[in-house]
Amino acid sequence: MSTSSPAALDEASIFDAVQEMYEDVAVTPTEEFHFPTGRSSCLYLGYPEEVLDALPNRAVESFAGVGYPFLADAIESGDTVVDIGSGSGVDAMIAGRATGPEGLVYGIDMTPAMIAKAKTNIREAGMDHVDLLEGRADDLPLDDASVDVLTSNGVFNLVPDKETAFREAYRVLRPGGRIQIADIVLSKPVSEESKANPELWAECIVGAEPEEVYLDLVHSAGFEDIAVIDRLDYFARSSDKSTRKVAEGLGAHTIVLTGRKP
Repeated sequence: MSTSSPAALDEASIFDAVQEMYEDVAVTPTEEFHFPTGRSSCLYLGYPEEVLDALPNRAVESFAGVGYPFLADAIESGDTVVDIGSGSGVDAMIAGRATGPEGLVYGIDMTPAMIAKAKTNIREAGMDHVDLLEGRADDLPLDDASVDVLTSNGVFNLVPDKETAFREAYRVLRPGGRIQIADIVLSKPVSEESKANPELWAECIVGAEPEEVYLDLVHSAGFEDIAVIDRLDYFARSSDKSTRKVAEGLGAHTIVLTGRKP
């Protein structure tokens, strides 16, 4: 397995660039971004209309996921769930509906503007069992073996140190815990020069790894029964011609995967 060394990357600058981009998605959701956003993106990715209709519009307008992780149907009533990179709260609230009020959902995000918006959305939806925490995928603010299901949508590709992030995912899951993850992967690797540019990370392509490398990282963290259950040409819906060209050249696409902690 060959990945870029996190030490060779300016991690602080990468996280700053990502945070700035998603603050814009929270504050100015009608702006055009290099990646699809909002309700039209949700529908393209497979979110049912009736599910979106049950959520506050202000949540859906700032949606910036890359797939439909709930295709895995991993969440059961009463589960404790963590949504890594919870954004405006769309997936956290869908998870909250799946767990029911007897369950618990932690939404974790590192962008204050998204957290503030999600808190408003969750209050509007009356979901007292959904709690938001500030944190990062590579340093989760949760105890060991504290959740039944981990869900995430377009986040691990944005993390420089993916090995640590997947180990953190493994750490917080209880034995037998499940993962449902939608993320961007590639068909060919990105150049080291492009990977060193923090601004390009926020566009969801250069931080991604080839699919086989990504799946190796998940397996190396300790997960078993890993399966890719869906693939999608996410960037085909980008409004930016250059982004579509870069994505096509690298074979950037969404996968939805499942797995479990033994």
